Amino acid sequence: MRITQGTFSYLPDFTDDEIKAQINYALEHGWPLSVEFTDDPHPRNTYWEMWGLPMFDLKDAAGVLLEVNACRAAYPNSYIRLNAYDSGLGRQTTALSFIVNRPAEEPGFRLERAERADRRIGYTTYAYATERPVGQRYEAP
Repeated sequence: MRITQGTFSYLPDFTDDEIKAQINYALEHGWPLSVEFTDDPHPRNTYWEMWGLPMFDLKDAAGVLLEVNACRAAYPNSYIRLNAYDSGLGRQTTALSFIVNRPAEEPGFRLERAERADRRIGYTTYAYATERPVGQRYEAP
């Protein structure tokens, strides 16, 4: 199962040149970038771990791609995303966010159905990966 989160989630994974083109687009608009990673990509898990600090002062795409590749080297079996922030509306908002690295195998989610009061049905998703300990979720069993 392929996790689909972010701006380009339904497209094939980007090459480094395509990632660099998106970084240039963000920098041309004055959007600072940050790199984040996780081994729990649940749709409600919006707080991923930050790789370093947001890059407010970088103006070259090569510097941002260097940080992406450093994160890839440190966490090759994690999801890594690149975020661009826009403060043009007087508050910091995410203008662009997309996954730049994913594990080789993505086990997916299960959907659990629960009957609730007044004949209502509730659904909850659970990532199969979370059945394994943190740091070992996407390694070969």
